Order: sequence, then C-alpha cells, then structure tokens
Amino acid sequence: MKLLRVGEPGRESPALLDGAGRWRDLGAVVDDIDPAFLAGGGLDRLAGIDVEALPALPGTTRIGPPLRPGKIICIGLNYRDHAAETGAPLPTEPVVFMKAADTVVGPDDQVLIPRGSTRTDWEVELAVVIGRTARYLDSPEEALGCVAGYAVSHDVSEREFQLERGGQWDKGKNCETFNPLGPWLVTADEVPDPQNLGLRLWVNGAVKQDGNTKDMVFPVAEVVHYLSQFLVLYPGDVINTGTPAGVALGQPDPKPYLVAGDVVELEIDGLGRQRQTVGQA
Repeated sequence: MKLLRVGEPGRESPALLDGAGRWRDLGAVVDDIDPAFLAGGGLDRLAGIDVEALPALPGTTRIGPPLRPGKIICIGLNYRDHAAETGAPLPTEPVVFMKAADTVVGPDDQVLIPRGSTRTDWEVELAVVIGRTARYLDSPEEALGCVAGYAVSHDVSEREFQLERGGQWDKGKNCETFNPLGPWLVTADEVPDPQNLGLRLWVNGAVKQDGNTKDMVFPVAEVVHYLSQFLVLYPGDVINTGTPAGVALGQPDPKPYLVAGDVVELEIDGLGRQRQTVGQA
C-alpha cells in the first residue's frame, strides 16, 4: 500500500493511492496515519479493504507528510562516498543524532533558509518508519519485522550551524521546514530489498546526488537493531538513514549552497518524488 495525507497544514486527512494512481479517501476508515494507527494494527485492517469502494479524491490538493511521526532518529555518515567527500573517516558504529518532529513538512512544501544562514545544504535519504515496538532486539533479521514501511526524506542541513557553532549537530538539523517527508508511506511488503534502491537529487535541474542504498555502511536492518539497544523505537518513529555523495559540503569552493529561489527535486525508486522551492525565513 501507498498511504498519504492530503489537505492544508495541520488539517490533513488520510488517503490511499490506488493501483491507477488515484487518491482514495480513508477518512471514514481511519482517523489519521500516526503512531496510534500503526500501534493499533491499522495496516492489518487496511490490508483487506475494498479500495474501489473508497471515495475518490481530486488530485489537486496539497500532499502533506504521509504520517505524523513520533521521534526522528538520524544516522550520519552512513554512505561510504559521502564520508569520503566530507573528509570524515568511516564510522565504526552508527553516528546518531535526533531531529525534532516539528521539522517535518510535506514533500512539495517550501523549505526556508534560516536567518543568518549561508550554508544550507541538501540530503536525499531513505526514511524507515517503525511499525512495531523495538526494544533490545536480538538480531538484525528480527529488526526488519519491526518496519512498517519506507518514505523519501529530505534531511536539510545548515553546515555552519552544524559543524562550526559548537556543541552537537542539532543546531544545523532542526531549523523549521528542515525535513520534507513523503509523498507516500510505502508499506514494507512493497519494498522487498531496502538495500537496492536508487536515490537521486537535483538542484535547478542539475543532478547533484545519484546513489544507491546498497552503499550504506550500516544497512537498514543493522541500524534498527543497533538503535534498539540504546532507545525504544515505537510505532510511528522515523529513522533517516543517511545520504550518498553529492552534497554541497563535499564540493569545491565556492560551494553551491542553497539560496532563495532554488528548486530542489529528489526521488527514491518506488517511493515517489519531492519538489521544493527554497525560500527565506
């Protein structure tokens, strides 16, 4: 299934993408796509639904983020080529940082450059959505059974705030609009191998990132298993799993960081496409 949420910010309603690419209204079936929906077996309830009996929706409404997430955990330097381009050594354990849920916006919503920023950067990432509580998992194989599905995530970053202003990375990762998500939550049964997905990103029509999840240092199953040893993963939590090479930080000076008016497009095989116009906060 491909699940989405449509409508104005803060007033989105749940929907489903049918086999012909039409939006179907789920409002009479579920309240929302959120942690409570996933924890309560919502995906199982939808598995046997008669999609053709659901009301059709006009395809012109804003697409919001495909779920209201719980916490967002991010993995840094998780692609070999990205670590190399930034001059960082390959991590021996996953690099973990947190991103606030209120950074999440829709896949085509405006991304705002923070005030005082000169180094706002792009990062296409595979998002993993947790569907079952994961606590001290025994193995990476068990971890994949806790995954509800996958989505496209844009982990926007401000590099000066992240790397040069002291403390942890959080200042450069938690600015408003810094996590477009979606368009769909694609259930795990439609992604048989999360380690063979192409990721691509363009800025103003020029390709900047073109990678594949097979190049992750720590694959999805290992990441979920690892995180479960340090924190409890709950239904509706999201894991951003890292980005391949091609970010502005890794390019020669003058580095082409984002400016107001730029258009960023990104996609992952089978998970949909995003398009954002960059604005100024």
